[in-house]
Amino acid sequence: MSTSIADQLPTRETRSSGKVFAYPGRGAAYPVARPAQIAILNLMPTKTATENQLLRLLGNTPLPVEASLLRMGSHHSKNTPEEHLLRYYQTFEQARSRSFDALIITGAPVEHLPFEQVDYWQELQALMDWGLSNVYALFYICWGAQAALYHHYGVPKHPLPAKQFGVFPHCLVERRARLLSGFDDVFYVPHSRHTEIRRADIEQAPSLKILVESEQAGIYIVASQDGRQVFVTGHSEYDPLTLKSEYERDLAAGLPISIPVNYYPEDDPNRPPLVRWRGHAHLLFSNWLTYHVSQPGAL
Repeated sequence: MSTSIADQLPTRETRSSGKVFAYPGRGAAYPVARPAQIAILNLMPTKTATENQLLRLLGNTPLPVEASLLRMGSHHSKNTPEEHLLRYYQTFEQARSRSFDALIITGAPVEHLPFEQVDYWQELQALMDWGLSNVYALFYICWGAQAALYHHYGVPKHPLPAKQFGVFPHCLVERRARLLSGFDDVFYVPHSRHTEIRRADIEQAPSLKILVESEQAGIYIVASQDGRQVFVTGHSEYDPLTLKSEYERDLAAGLPISIPVNYYPEDDPNRPPLVRWRGHAHLLFSNWLTYHVSQPGAL
């Protein structure tokens, strides 16, 4: 199926290579009734790359989607041209009167800060509260997941002794969860973070359930008991070369960084990365749209 997005959004240029499937524009004829209205709050500095990653996954599902891009009005983006933001994004204040079926909140490179010191924290809190009251299905990624767990449930994030960086094996905890339908017993997911959430803290919130974890990377997917909120600590949406770009960026900046785990064949950065996570990334988003957005209900 396909995703409807703004006609001139640069993401459309990737359609010919098979990366994103999109309808010509809003108002196009859909093969089923009404497309799911999904808002994407993009907090990543590389906004165009994140747009491509998420729209590719949403566009390769059995259900039509109409995606709207949101940004924080209280934050100035240094890495994305203002013209792009003004043309393709709405602020929360501009979008809050609209109706959405689902909301995705991405990660953000602000792990080193306490939540309260993030310059858009108050606006993000308001958006998360609005989402819980006005949107049925909510999907939080990496720092976005940590922020939502902290805001709604008081779950803290904890610093790691070294960056969790690479592609790690994961195991199912709740095998009967609809979100995990079709998942292998062991599957791989990219992680790139300096902080973590811990099982002991999650277990203090009775309305939360751990669905997937990794012996090496820790908790991966947590969900609310009613299935409305899904918290994902990794980056299943990453492109094949995203970790490579992050690794080379940190090396160039002189930051302490190790070769990403299970990424380069024989840990050789001169060789092309080995993609182990693409199939499960598509399955995760397809299941979320099918069972949590279009057929809302408990896990």
